[in-house]
Amino acid sequence: MQQQNKFRFKSGNRSCCLLSKLFLLFVNLKRKVCSGIQEMKIWLSEHVFEHDWDTVVKAAWRKYPNPLKPEVTGIDIVNRELGPDGILRTDRVIRTEWRVPSWATKLIGLKNPSYAHEYSEVDTQSKRMLLRSQNLNCRNFVCVEETLKYVPHPTEANKTLMTQAASISVYGVPLISYMENMLVNMFRFNSQKGCQAMEWVINNIKREYEEISNKMNGDYKPLVSPALEA
Repeated sequence: MQQQNKFRFKSGNRSCCLLSKLFLLFVNLKRKVCSGIQEMKIWLSEHVFEHDWDTVVKAAWRKYPNPLKPEVTGIDIVNRELGPDGILRTDRVIRTEWRVPSWATKLIGLKNPSYAHEYSEVDTQSKRMLLRSQNLNCRNFVCVEETLKYVPHPTEANKTLMTQAASISVYGVPLISYMENMLVNMFRFNSQKGCQAMEWVINNIKREYEEISNKMNGDYKPLVSPALEA
């Protein structure tokens, strides 16, 4: 998959910092559009990964590109910094394709591609990864905000608990309730595919480790005295 470079900036560049600040200001203004909405659909979910927290977080960073999530067509880092508190904070732009019926896109005016802003925090001390995302375009009639959290399982240290929450609001278009329910069902399906996509990445990571380990063992030939071999 070809990465989109439109939003990628090099850290430490003065123009990069300015563009990052402008981008985050734009995100905050967009967020205010949804602040006055009174009705929305809320969707909650939990999933337990049979892997430790470190492994799951590595997979989360390497989740895309992924054959199980073809609707995600590009990810670019806008800003990343490691704070004095040891928390890694990252802003990314995610490029996706709406996978909804063509009649629905025509009815409410959805256009592809769609862009979302994702803000994440990784705290390796407390072992917590938090991701918040919201759509950037089409916000004049739909607001989608999602929160993901990865923490060690409370009773089984070798497992990871993922909690997911999404709020969906559609307004100013026909069939509002139907559209909201359709998007909720889409979230439910995407959540299941997302967990499968994570497992796919984790399997790849484990295979890479095994290949490296086997290669190192194969390249290592201890010096043994011929007399000892005899």
